[in-house]
Amino acid sequence: MTRGLVIAIDGPSGAGKSTAGRELADRLGYVFLDTGAMYRALALAAMRAGVPLDDEAALAALAARVPIELRPGGAVILDGEDVTTAIRTQEVGSAASRVSVHPAVRRHMVARQREMGRAGGVVMDGRDIGTAVFPDADVKFYVDAHPRQRALRRHEELAQRGMAADLDTIEREIRDRDHADSTRAESPLTRAADAIHLDTTELGLPEVVRRMMAAVETARERRSAR
Repeated sequence: MTRGLVIAIDGPSGAGKSTAGRELADRLGYVFLDTGAMYRALALAAMRAGVPLDDEAALAALAARVPIELRPGGAVILDGEDVTTAIRTQEVGSAASRVSVHPAVRRHMVARQREMGRAGGVVMDGRDIGTAVFPDADVKFYVDAHPRQRALRRHEELAQRGMAADLDTIEREIRDRDHADSTRAESPLTRAADAIHLDTTELGLPEVVRRMMAAVETARERRSAR
């Protein structure tokens, strides 16, 4: 049986990579893994346990022992509890950004992510998939959008969940997280040299997925020709 492809989707928060990634995985019959949710789950665990977000050793120890599962359909399970909704608050998102800068934490998480995706047939979404987790991924995408557009999407998402939020505050937090993610020492957010760039500022989901599918088909044809 032919091994499925490993597809990496990187990019900043709110660019639409998770939405497109899920749709792509559904069309291909692949598993979708939102690695950002893993950092959010770890951040939530740290907040609940009272672990300081600047204590790298304690956070790494927590990352090594706390069970985090990404289940089909998008459910995120933290130590047996469904935290899919709980991890999507602004507070947890900000905490996740602080947790993810620590090299020791990222090493634990990257090891888990490699284990999850090593069999192939996976669409993996994150910030360092194509550069650190699977630098030899069969297909790589870098999905981006203007910070204001990303803030508008996040504001709408929170409103749909009944959560009040200020648009300007969301945009400021997005820009702050972009800076933190792109300047951290370990696995910074950056576009892989061989990644296909998709700017979704004015690009709708159907067109994004269409372009992704075209790239995947090209990769499949290239593999078949070997």
